[in-house]
This record gives sequence, C-alpha cells and structure tokens, in this order.
Amino acid sequence: MQSLFEPLGRETPTATRLAPVVLAVALDQTYDYIVPDDVEIEPGCFVMVPFGPQSRIGVVWDRPVGEPGKPVDPKKLKTITARLDAPPLPALTMRFAEWIAKYTLAPLGMTVRMMMSARAVFEPQKPRFGVTLVEGAPEPSRMTPARKRALEIAADGAIRAKAALALAAECSTAVVDGLVQSGNLVEVAIPEKRPPQPDPKHQVTEFTPEQATAVATLQSAVDGGNFSVSLLDGVTGSGKTEVYFEAVARTLERGHQAVIMLPEIALTDQFMRRFNARFGAPPVEWHSALSGPERGRVWRQAANGEARVIVGARSALFLPFSDLGLIIVDEEHDPGYKQDDRVHYQARDMAVVRGSLGGFPVILASATPSIESHVNARTGRYRHVVLPGRFSGASLPDITAIDLRITPPEKGKWLAPPLVDAITRTMEDKQQTLLFLNRRGYAPLTLCRSCGHRIECPQCTAWLVEHRFRGRLHCHHCGFSIALPEKCPKCAEPGSLVACGPGVERVAEEVAERFPDAKVALLSSDLIPGLTEMREVIRSIEAGGIDIVIGTQMVAKGHHFPNLATVGIVDGDLGLAQGADPRAGERTFQLLHQVTGRAGRALAEGRGYVQTHMPDHPVMAAIIASDREAFIEQEIQSRRRGLLPPYGRLVALVIAAREKETAQLIARDIALRAPRSDKIEVLGPAEAPLSVIRGRHRWRLLVKAPREIDVQAYLRAWMSELPPLKGDVRVTVDIDPYSFL
Repeated sequence: MQSLFEPLGRETPTATRLAPVVLAVALDQTYDYIVPDDVEIEPGCFVMVPFGPQSRIGVVWDRPVGEPGKPVDPKKLKTITARLDAPPLPALTMRFAEWIAKYTLAPLGMTVRMMMSARAVFEPQKPRFGVTLVEGAPEPSRMTPARKRALEIAADGAIRAKAALALAAECSTAVVDGLVQSGNLVEVAIPEKRPPQPDPKHQVTEFTPEQATAVATLQSAVDGGNFSVSLLDGVTGSGKTEVYFEAVARTLERGHQAVIMLPEIALTDQFMRRFNARFGAPPVEWHSALSGPERGRVWRQAANGEARVIVGARSALFLPFSDLGLIIVDEEHDPGYKQDDRVHYQARDMAVVRGSLGGFPVILASATPSIESHVNARTGRYRHVVLPGRFSGASLPDITAIDLRITPPEKGKWLAPPLVDAITRTMEDKQQTLLFLNRRGYAPLTLCRSCGHRIECPQCTAWLVEHRFRGRLHCHHCGFSIALPEKCPKCAEPGSLVACGPGVERVAEEVAERFPDAKVALLSSDLIPGLTEMREVIRSIEAGGIDIVIGTQMVAKGHHFPNLATVGIVDGDLGLAQGADPRAGERTFQLLHQVTGRAGRALAEGRGYVQTHMPDHPVMAAIIASDREAFIEQEIQSRRRGLLPPYGRLVALVIAAREKETAQLIARDIALRAPRSDKIEVLGPAEAPLSVIRGRHRWRLLVKAPREIDVQAYLRAWMSELPPLKGDVRVTVDIDPYSFL
C-alpha cells in the first residue's frame, strides 16, 4: 500500500496506489482512494469517486489534510471511478483554498467548491453545429427572396448557428434547412469560441502630471515582480480606471494574466467599452448572468491561459488562473465584496492574500477607501497613490444640506421644496438629475389605519415591503411574497391598508406628478429583469435620453453620466439608523460621497442636495463640507479607542434553530464553554436584531480581540469543546463580520 504523493522508496509492481481526494462538501479533510492501474492522475486533477451511496466530483490533493483517523481496512477502500477531462487546479489555487479554509474556519471542501463553480467544465462537452456555404454549389431550383438573403449573408464563409443565420436573413430556420437539403449549405461543427486578445499598445492615453506619476508608480509595482499592495485613492472622476489600465498593459507585456474585480458586474457595460477602447478587444467577463456553457468556457480559458484579462464579480478570484500576475479590486470599499453565505470571506482581503501567495502586485482603487485600507496606507503597509483632482478639470460638486426640520416636504410628499426647485432649474437647463434613495419598492411598511395591524413576513421579523408596480408585498430577507391585499388580514376592513414611508417607486410616483413631461428611469434590481435590459437603461442615461434618474445604491457604483448636474439624496439619514453596526457611519459616508460624486463629472457644473433631519451629525457635516479627511480622522480615532477593526478583531457567532428556546439555550451553553482569556471578550448571547429569518430564530455572540491575537486558534479550541449539534440547530462563524443584523 503506498501513498501516491509521498516519498516511498522502492516500489513493487503489485503496490496499490492511493491518492488523497478533497470532495466539494462540508468536510475538512482528504479521503484516500485507490488509483486504478489504467488511470493517470496528478495533484489538482478532478476525479469521479464513490462517496456513500453517491458518486461525487473530487480534487486529487497533493498531501493529506485533516486529523488522521483510525486506520482503514484496505479492503474497505474505494476506487476512483474516472479522471475527468478538466484542467487541473494549479498548486497555488490549492494553497489558496487551504488558506481561506484556515482563516474563515470553513471546511476545505467548501472552499474547493467555490473553485468548481462552472459545472459545465466537468460534463462531457457537446459539439455545437452550424451551417456554412458550399463553394461552387449550383443555385437551388427554387430561389426565393428569403433564400437569396440567406445565401448572400453566408457568402462570407463564416460558420453560423441556424438560428443566427435565420435572424440575420430575416427568415425562418426552415429556409436554412431547405438550403442544407439543396446542398447550398452544409452543417459543420462550430469551433470553440476563443477570446480576443487585448493589445497593451493599442492606444496611447494622454495623462495629467498627477496621473502620469500614479501610472509610473503602478507600473513599477508590476515591474518589481513581487508582492505589493497599492491603494489608488482618487476623487470621483479622477481617471482611476485609465490609470490602472496601464498597470494591466504592463502585466500583459510581461506575459501574465490580470483579473479586475468589480462590485456590480451587471452594471459594467461602460467599463467594457472603455477597456475595449484602450486595448482594442473586450476583456473576458465572469458573473452570475453567464449561461452554464459560457461559465465553463471562461473557467477553461482562465486555466489554459487563453483569457488574458478577466473582469468579474468577487467569485472571479477563485478561477484557476494558470499565470496570474495582477489583481485589481475596483471600488474596494464596497460591502458587496463580503460574502455571507457558506464561506464567509471578504474578497478584497482575499485578493491581497492571493497576491501574497503568488508573489505579484495587488491594486485597490476607490474614491472612498475603507478605513482598513487607509490605516494600511498610513502605516506604510500599502503604497498610497493619490489622484487629487478630476481628469476633466471640473470641480467637485457643491453640497447643500436641506434641513427637513425647517423645510419639510408637503404633506404626503417626500421631496422638499429646495430639492424640487433644483430639479426644475436642472430641467430648464436641459441637464440631468439623479435622485437617490437606498430603499427598494414603494413603501417599507404597510399598516391598517382601522386597527393598526402591520403586515409582517410570516418567516422573518421584518415588515413586508410594498412593490406597487407589481402589486405585491415582498420580504427582502427570505423572498416571501403575497399579492397586495384588498382588505386588512386582521380586521378585514376593506380599503384600510396604507403605505408608510417612501421607497424608490414612491419617489418615482411623485416625480411623475410634479414633472409629467420628464423622461424618467428607475434603477432598482426589482424592476429591471436582466443584464441586457439594465445595460440598455444605463446607455440611455449616458446618451442623455433620460431627464431624471431615480435609483438605489446601484447608481453609486462608478457610473459616468456626462450631463448629470444635480444629485438629490432623499433620505440621507437612512444608513445611520443601524446603531448596532460599527461600520454604519463609514458605510453611509462612502455611499453618499459616491452618489454625490456622480454630479458634474464632465461639462455640467455639479450640485448635490442632502435631505436630512440631522445636519449636525458628524457624517452629514463631513459630506456637506466635502471634508473627507476630517471624517476619516474621526473614524480612525473612534476605531482605535474601541479596539474595532483594523485595531482589533471581531468574530460573529450566529446560532439558529426552529424553536426560539432551543436557539437561546444552545447559545447560552456555547457562551459558557468559551475558553477563559484576559484579552478576548465574548459578548452575548443576545437575540439578533433580525431575530427570525426564514423561520429560524437567531441568537448572536460577538468575539472581540486585539489585533495580535490568533483568534482562529481561540475559536478552534472553543469549537472543539462543543458537543455535537442535534436536530436543526446551526452555528455560523463569521470572521470579520460586515452584517450585524
């Protein structure tokens, strides 16, 4: 009996080969499998193995992982069924998976699962067939106008799918089938689509002196050929994208791959066009809107090196790059980089880890960098590359506070008179207005004016949100939905239900009443069905075809609207209400700063208006005064005093169960078993602010520790003392939590 990947000394012809295999399940160890004589395997390759009564895909690991169990009877060992025709995981990708598992306390199998996110890679590849012209074939006996159009289009010799040719020729696929039968077209296999290769010398960009300095710094980081982190800190509209494109160009010149991470890939049509203009070819996209076969193709292209630049959401970090040489995290402050499902990780931080493992540079870019990145730049751990002015030469927008205590909106309205006047003037000047409210739907609460009943989600401790355009009430936590009732569910009084508070749909209703001639676009994930439709709306706004844009936080993510002059924040205080969240102030400042930064980026002079009941709040005062540095300094001092990140460590433990008493008792028992420590605090348990989600009652514990403490070791020791969980109880460990609900 021999292990396949350990030094063995002299082998015998009859020796049984064993291979350690990691399965994409919630287990933190490898399992030994017998390697058949006719199967050649290597570390990182994918295999099909029996696991219990099922067959599962696993990865052959290059060393055993996990606590060694009792010796297994060789007769009980199972045999690898087959090696799959998929590129193997590189050794660096395996080390990355191990690092994430160790840091997040997630099972290794779950981190490996993130690296197997393209199911089509592991399935037999089905050839796709199309049609092409048969040179020299005589005309068909019956030449119709539709057949003539199809043959004229096919005359270029290209291979097209039948449906694509029919669409181009404005005919049915039956016409194409007829031409195949007549011998004018022939069916052939469509070659696999190859990504176009970006040219680093395609276009020369003219830079300002400040930008040129930033370009030189980032290019020197690439030329250094070793690990470094650079914080590209530039005001909105300063040309950060064009600057880091030069680092991408230098990476391509050195023969390496690059990945650019964006927080909202569905909104990046503008980004793709800018990339295409600079490099003469689009990057390869990776996001959830891709079809299964497309995801499989991109996964393979990352593994075989054909994909030179990939632009994607946070999961792009886990593609099996063959020669990655640069990671860029754009909008690095964005909370969308935090995953709160299965493996709880912060993609910005994991990007830095991936760069460290691979020995190459990482660039973090933002107009409002996170406090963690600011502190790292101040202490010299990161290079700090600053772009202080806008590329166009335009000034940053003037921000005006609208004190709702002094100038409130009319009764039943949500836009205060000064904001309405500003929109009117902007319309008269033929310029665009953006109204921002980070609340989807029509109203956050529906109640009965007869009995006072509030309509709640039956599965969560949350109010149902009215979506009037769809005529439904939705829960934004579990997805529960019902039709808008005609009468109160409690007292049965007809017509008694009223909407309380505004959502973006209600603001849109008011705008339609006040400005009936305005062309309005409503940007909300609930209302736009897909990626294509979203990009069409963005293009229309960019081209000036929209007068008033109304949107949620998706409008804050790096868009460039040349004719946008006025930005109105409908409820500037909304994010400050989350008192239990230590990042509430930072997140609110970043969001409002990013939104107001959409104004006046090109020819228009920018103006921002913030409706608030608390104009003297430190966050509001900093936004209104455009004094980012004052806010950052105050936030850093507050974090330092409270030993909050980055000066301390936080870990959240969430205990969930169907029965409230069960969750509470288990949470108390877990707290009592916490190891004693003079430096580590265990706070709680306490009922979570959202105490029920999807019918499960939730209790929280918060671990607070100094930065230098190995909190993972503390948690492993703690978790090892817990008895096995019974029934439906679940314990979730979240290192560096971003959600405190």
